[in-house]
Amino acid sequence: MKKILLGLSITGLFLLGAGTTFAADKGVTIKGEAQCAKCSLKKSDKCANVIVEKADGKEVVYYVAKNEVGDKSLPHKLICQATKKVEAHGTCKEVDGKKELTLTSIKVAE
Repeated sequence: MKKILLGLSITGLFLLGAGTTFAADKGVTIKGEAQCAKCSLKKSDKCANVIVEKADGKEVVYYVAKNEVGDKSLPHKLICQATKKVEAHGTCKEVDGKKELTLTSIKVAE
């Protein structure tokens, strides 16, 4: 009986952990300003695409992961010396203490 209860407990914990991983990969929509992490924000030694969203009176910085969508739809030269309002869709995860956004689509305001 104890072995059955132990097995059910372990299974329950495993399923709970699997649900948490699934939630972390959930799609997000970010509305904010695309800009350069080095030139505009002064938060990096190298140029990098970031999207800054204002939420609850705070700025949240999302570093844009390198992928085909980002390279084609948000070329760095577009935002290196200027900022652009954007609406981005993708998945977000934490990497080295920073939020990393992998784009699935992005609209740049004209």
